[in-house]
Amino acid sequence: MSTGLVIVLAVAAGAPLLLGLLPWLRLPGALLEILAGIVLGPSVLGWVTPDATIRALALLGLSFLLFLAGFEIDLRRFRGTLGRRVALSLGISVLAAVAVGAVLVALGVGGAALIGVALLATSLGLVVPVLADSGALERPVGRIALAGASAGEVAAVVLLSVGLAGTDTPLAGRLLLLGLLLAALGVIAVAVLGAERSMRITDLVARLDDTSAQIRVRLTVLLVAGLALAAQLLGFEAILGAFLAGLLLRALDPEPERTHPLYPVKLDAVGFGLLVPVFFVTSGLTLDLRGLVAQPAAIAAVPAFVGALLLVRALPVVAFRGELPRRELVAAGLLQATSLPLLLAAVEIGDEMGLLAPATGAGLVAAGLVSVLVFPAAALTLLARRSRVPA
Repeated sequence: MSTGLVIVLAVAAGAPLLLGLLPWLRLPGALLEILAGIVLGPSVLGWVTPDATIRALALLGLSFLLFLAGFEIDLRRFRGTLGRRVALSLGISVLAAVAVGAVLVALGVGGAALIGVALLATSLGLVVPVLADSGALERPVGRIALAGASAGEVAAVVLLSVGLAGTDTPLAGRLLLLGLLLAALGVIAVAVLGAERSMRITDLVARLDDTSAQIRVRLTVLLVAGLALAAQLLGFEAILGAFLAGLLLRALDPEPERTHPLYPVKLDAVGFGLLVPVFFVTSGLTLDLRGLVAQPAAIAAVPAFVGALLLVRALPVVAFRGELPRRELVAAGLLQATSLPLLLAAVEIGDEMGLLAPATGAGLVAAGLVSVLVFPAAALTLLARRSRVPA
């Protein structure tokens, strides 16, 4: 047990306590954990330097974060007219991301394609609480925001893994390997469905589920780790396998809150109780704040990246014009432009592949921090005003 890990765990435990004691401090927990990591890390105080143990737990945290993001996506949201509108909105996002990438290439910024893809993502874990707090989760604005955020998350993870994987395999080969990975998912799905039809296995799982065995959670962790490893061995990023594991489990059990009420709670306990906070704190520890501050051009990139987020993710809500009042349309756009976890993952991948300069990565993460700090609060204000309008 290292001193650094204990400090990281202390931050993970202290952040929600601080937010609970100071309700006026309306900050997302993830943002506070990253800020604490920046202050404690080499960029400021230098009290903690990530060691092998911290980095290993952070990698597990990233995998579980992407798994939980996939688990939040209900594929039934893409049915009918809403699905077609979401596809149009996503198409606009992709075109905007290509335009941003072209501008970055013209400016000589490295990793332009990686940045463009990363901008497509939305932080579902932050969007859902805002919609719930405003009472808009079941309203049209909630359904549109969730569907749009889900589509962006899927597109970003797949493109990040397939189009930008750290391998020399040609694109056609990567698509073939992706097909093999999806085939493996199909085999797993068939096996799970077959097991559910076996009364003996079903009874065994039910008997072990709420004991110290916690068999459903153990099998889930095995699935996440196994698919992450499979994706990595096939030349993709491990996050693709973890994300697909979440999609698969949600597709097999679309309403886990009803069929297995304790299961989502246990997943949150494993993810948000331990692994995910370690990832966020470690992201702060490794952020090159000095490189960002030392270069005026990097500081100037922060508002530029914030504007790019609005262009790529907020502007495409025009696809839903006529279906929502203007205030709700703006709120949905702001929520879709709220992004941080995948930006952190993209910066980590870019650093490993040598695509992003440290200052550029720090600027991109800083823009994500701004989006998390500002956009949900502004959207919540707009939605709260809308809810006070008499019927």
